[in-house]
Amino acid sequence: MKNDSLSFKYLKAKKLFDDKDYTKSLRTAFEILKENGNKNDKEIYRVNYLIGKIFYSTYDYKNALRYLSLVVDFQEDIGVLELDKRENFKSDLNYNEEENLIYLESLLSIGSSYYKLNLNSGDKIKLDSALYYYKKVANYDSNKKEFKLIKAKSFNNISAILINESLYTEAREYLLNAVEIYDDLNNKINQAKSLGNISSTYLLEEDYEKAKETYFNAIELIKNIKTDEALIAKQDLYYNLAWNLYNMKDYKAYDYQELSYNIKDSIREKQFRGIIAEINEKYNFDVKKNLLLKEEENKRLKAQRPYWIIGGLLIAVIFFTLLYRVNLQSLKRKNLELKFEKSQLAQSQQIDRIRSESQTRILNATIDGKETERKQIAETLHDSVSALLSSANLHLQATKTAFNGKTPIEIDKTRDIITEASHKIRDLSHSLVSSILLKFGLKFAIKDMAKKYSNSQIEIITDIGSVRRYEQDFEIKVHNITQEFLNNILKHSKATEAKIELEEKDKKLYLKVTDNGKGFDKTKVINKDGLGINQIEARIIVMKGKFVIDSEIGKGTSISVEIPVKEKEVMHHA
Repeated sequence: MKNDSLSFKYLKAKKLFDDKDYTKSLRTAFEILKENGNKNDKEIYRVNYLIGKIFYSTYDYKNALRYLSLVVDFQEDIGVLELDKRENFKSDLNYNEEENLIYLESLLSIGSSYYKLNLNSGDKIKLDSALYYYKKVANYDSNKKEFKLIKAKSFNNISAILINESLYTEAREYLLNAVEIYDDLNNKINQAKSLGNISSTYLLEEDYEKAKETYFNAIELIKNIKTDEALIAKQDLYYNLAWNLYNMKDYKAYDYQELSYNIKDSIREKQFRGIIAEINEKYNFDVKKNLLLKEEENKRLKAQRPYWIIGGLLIAVIFFTLLYRVNLQSLKRKNLELKFEKSQLAQSQQIDRIRSESQTRILNATIDGKETERKQIAETLHDSVSALLSSANLHLQATKTAFNGKTPIEIDKTRDIITEASHKIRDLSHSLVSSILLKFGLKFAIKDMAKKYSNSQIEIITDIGSVRRYEQDFEIKVHNITQEFLNNILKHSKATEAKIELEEKDKKLYLKVTDNGKGFDKTKVINKDGLGINQIEARIIVMKGKFVIDSEIGKGTSISVEIPVKEKEVMHHA
């Protein structure tokens, strides 16, 4: 009978706890302990657990630790995994599973109590204790649904501690374990929450693309679930996704932020309606009770009820009106801030684009000027200076014949100097603009370039397909681009072989230059002016072409260029 009385009181205390009447529940539980002493049977064990949960639910974490630790100590003393072997429990088939569940929940609550105390005090020892108890839960092995859910909670709690310590990779491993459990149990809401936490680790690492992908996966899981819990999860996911997109300078951030605010407002409105409904229900219950007690009182209450209802409705209307205005003002302010930020971002992007285009045009104009100047100098040297030197040489030859006797040695020396000067001017003219290019076109100029650049250290071969003559300035630009690529190979690549491929297809010229050199990290080198890549890229962009570099350290380099051809002007004779 004593045990029956104890069980009855325990069930009463538990019912009060479930109804959140913590004061009465705690009073009843302490009465059980007082009447039954410190017996270590399963009823006392459960009472200690109930008291610990009451203290935990009322934020008294120190007392929660005291009573929950008694539960854990009791279980570990008798061997939590071998309860079915104890003689006292052989007849109770459900005892082992039920008590193990209480044991795991106690471990989890102890860990959370230490964690909450750490938040208040900053005591690192308490944080280490929280991690210790969470990991005890995480290491427990069971296929039961209830046990798996507790394990998933421990994985999430461990990850929260690791995230605070900036151990994001390790935190993700625990979160993925939680996701796996929730997926196995088809618990999509908690699975989405855990995925949201994984996204947050990527967000903290500034891996915005990965965070964005994971946020969308989480939202997709619960997009069709309409429960309050799912709405709250969506609100958090939309808000965090908005912040992630904002960091990516993606304007859709504002759409997702608005979705988050709308859900938050709907949840808040639903909560207020619930509170009012609860108050009205309680009020109506009191009226019915008073009707049974006293008929006269009932008449008075009936007479007053419309006023109470009207008064209550007026208060509710005033409250919601004020709340609406506050929210409206807040939303207007936030929208103005977002519009301002959006405008600033758009202006910044416009300025960057104009600056980039201007720099490209300036660079291209500079290169055009240099090429025009080089061409003019080459033509002057070849057509004028070379002709003058040849004429001077002829005059000296004629002067030499005028001497009947011995010719002065100065005449022969002068002829030698003029001949050497002619050779140098011809070489200089050719280096400025290839005479082969001007006379015979790209095909022969590039072959000549490959032959001149080849030496004992590097062999340069060509593979030139159907290439014809084009507009002269176009040919000069393509020739110079190719020459710049070869200069980079000779200066930087340490290659032993290089290849130039050139072919026209569908009114486009395709140039490809490859080498077997040391390669480079293009993310680090592509912006260096020393390689001339900026100038080449600017030239190709203005020519409406495409430019791709493919290189890895130790694996050589491949450069591909695609440029629309510019046709040679056809001369019309009158």
